[in-house]
Amino acid sequence: MKPSTKAVDMKSILIQSKGTKELARKKGRSISLQKVIVYILLSGWFIIAVLPFFWTFLTSIKKPVDAFAMPPHWIFEPTMKAYKTLWLEGDFSLYLQNSVIVTVGSVIISLAIGSLAGYALARYSGKSSFYLLLMALIFRALPRMVFVLPFYYIAKMLGLYDTKLMLILVMVAINQPFTIWMLKSFFMGIPKSLEEAAMVDGCTRFQAFRYVIVPIMWPGVITSGIFTLLLAYNEYLIPKALTATHAVTMPVAIAQFGAENIKYWSVMAAGAISISLPIILVVIFAQKYLVKGLTAGAVKE
Repeated sequence: MKPSTKAVDMKSILIQSKGTKELARKKGRSISLQKVIVYILLSGWFIIAVLPFFWTFLTSIKKPVDAFAMPPHWIFEPTMKAYKTLWLEGDFSLYLQNSVIVTVGSVIISLAIGSLAGYALARYSGKSSFYLLLMALIFRALPRMVFVLPFYYIAKMLGLYDTKLMLILVMVAINQPFTIWMLKSFFMGIPKSLEEAAMVDGCTRFQAFRYVIVPIMWPGVITSGIFTLLLAYNEYLIPKALTATHAVTMPVAIAQFGAENIKYWSVMAAGAISISLPIILVVIFAQKYLVKGLTAGAVKE
């Protein structure tokens, strides 16, 4: 007797079901293997990224003998002597004050100029704006050594050598192209119809920019401000060339301890940790705006 059609259909369905389950099982194992590989790679990258900071922290709480030991001493008696030497016996608080003044001043001026310039270049497209942006990009791409001697002689001629004002002006000049480019990209993502509607209601273009565009742009402004802050805060070569005693910033002060003398290794490490903490706190508190700013304009509706 021939098997019924219904029995044949049920048999084929069972075979297909088993094949589908086996395929899903193999696919699940493949995805699990891929996840394991990805997690291993990410864990390795995390260790590589964090290890220098962790090593520097351990060095900062070691005695000079332990800090210089080879192979490294993993078991040692922690001490805060390096931090005491840095903050209580030295003038590191003055260097911190100089860094904060120079960084905040640079960020405020850069954002004020960059917002207006970025808005103008985003709204008035043409050959002139293209060439201005190209010149700004070329200026930003030049190595720092190109600016050291000219700014040094200008500071000497104007009597502004070793002053925080000169450092602020130079930082603004160097980092302004980056700020303009970044803010322009944010302004490009804002529809022109917003300020046009405000101008129809009686606002001038500047009022439309101030009351309509700026509130929308805050995430982008904060993001640009954070990157400008990082560039100014971590700068070493320009402050090294334009300061001597009164306007020395923290990166220059840390380098002055000297890597040749092993008794200052722990102090240098304590300075490196101290200079990193303010930036970590700034990024932690501003991360919400940072994420919004980096993703602004990514989706068009």
